[in-house]
Amino acid sequence: MAAKRDYYDILGVERNASAEEIKKAYRRTAIKYHPDKNPGDKEAEEKFKEAAEAYEVLSNPDKRARYDRFGHQGVNGGGFSSGGVTMEDIFSQFGDIFGSSPFGDIFGSGSSRRSARRKGTNLRIKLKLTLQEIANGVEKKIKVRRQLACKSCQGTGAKNGTAFTNCTTCNGSGQIKQVVNTMLGQMVSASTCPACGGEGKMISERCNRCGGDGTTLEEEIISIKVPAGVEDGMQLQMNGKGNFPPRGGVPGDLLVVIEEEEDPILKREGVHVHFDLHLSFIDAALGTSVEVPTIDGKAKIDIAAGTQSGKVLRLKGKGIKELNGYSIGDQLVHINVWTPKNLTREERALLEKLRDSPNFKPNPDKTDRNFFDRMKEYFQ
Repeated sequence: MAAKRDYYDILGVERNASAEEIKKAYRRTAIKYHPDKNPGDKEAEEKFKEAAEAYEVLSNPDKRARYDRFGHQGVNGGGFSSGGVTMEDIFSQFGDIFGSSPFGDIFGSGSSRRSARRKGTNLRIKLKLTLQEIANGVEKKIKVRRQLACKSCQGTGAKNGTAFTNCTTCNGSGQIKQVVNTMLGQMVSASTCPACGGEGKMISERCNRCGGDGTTLEEEIISIKVPAGVEDGMQLQMNGKGNFPPRGGVPGDLLVVIEEEEDPILKREGVHVHFDLHLSFIDAALGTSVEVPTIDGKAKIDIAAGTQSGKVLRLKGKGIKELNGYSIGDQLVHINVWTPKNLTREERALLEKLRDSPNFKPNPDKTDRNFFDRMKEYFQ
């Protein structure tokens, strides 16, 4: 599968472009690849859909912010990337652009020949993940209660999906036209029919199952693929997994908010993981080998003789993968030399003999860096 193109490149704008500049660029691109201007051209149709996907993300401040930070993964590929998108979906979602004169004047019939399609409401859920699931990515199956198209009437609200009659107010056109006399001549204006809501038809007999609403509340198991490296509070978007609207249209989206469960041992900071290792005074002085926990299990590390408290050991590649990237963070092991609080008489006597030994007198050299030097290395 080819890599997805950058949304800003698709519309030909800079990353700091204003909302108005993005809208103008989309109109310009959409006119160029409009299906009425390029009949039968599949490549132009794909570019038209690609531009709509880019605009759907960049015109939304929240989605644009997530895209700028996380790339395509941050918006789960964008609003129209899940497949099954039709031209009607695009025309209905951006009716304010396609329903205005720039397209209607250029292409004649424009979007007026396409029936308006309602969009259902979005659903929002919280998904708790462990540190291990975040580090490696995970696929979760969850139960979601949402409004689905009624199976008895196929979402129409009419009995058997066929119990309709033409609207007598608009004669089935879905629009009310009025002729107004002006000094420039007669002008014709059209508005949505208030009786049928623009559908052009009325239900003659309601569906027994949904009562004419066209939707029923159902419980559905949905599979969510979470990429490695997501962060607490990040929102994933699953297109078309929200509620279906009454009597036909396109479903809303499912918004998945990530909640990171606090790990009892490892602490995350960005792509890096921290672990506090407590060593006895004897192990720090003589050196030893110990096992430390990591995201993927245990790792054995060597502690050099004379290791000082505060020293930080770095385990390369034992952190978290960068979202929408290739680099992997590290695990930082912080050494803490444990000073015993309670001593027996024999232990105290042994230490008293060593108190005045030259090797037990603090004498730091240049290799024993202070706290600020260690922090400087950490942030490099």
